[in-house]
Amino acid sequence: MSSKMAKMRILPLLLSSSLLAALGQLAFKLALTPGNPMLPMFVLGVAGYGIGTVLWFMVLSRDTHLSWAYGMGGSGYIFTVILAALVLNENVPLVRWIGVATIFIGVVVVGSS
Repeated sequence: MSSKMAKMRILPLLLSSSLLAALGQLAFKLALTPGNPMLPMFVLGVAGYGIGTVLWFMVLSRDTHLSWAYGMGGSGYIFTVILAALVLNENVPLVRWIGVATIFIGVVVVGSS
């Protein structure tokens, strides 16, 4: 299988792992926010991290470069900022959005290498 084809097969695992880690962070934040049900949110956070970690192990078990896979993990920061803005209604300043855009460009560059 070609290197490009192998990356395309691994990419969904990588993005899912990053998204689940971001969802885990969101659940932990909600669990620790006064007035929210702590235990259910905490369990969701652990589940998100747990499943995300299993997916990450699947990525590592494949024939791929760690430097490429870990670089793609930067997508987790992007997911986290978007979730914080959408779900938590956090005010994300323009300079942070510029940082997110810069990270996105970096993830695209790493992904295409």
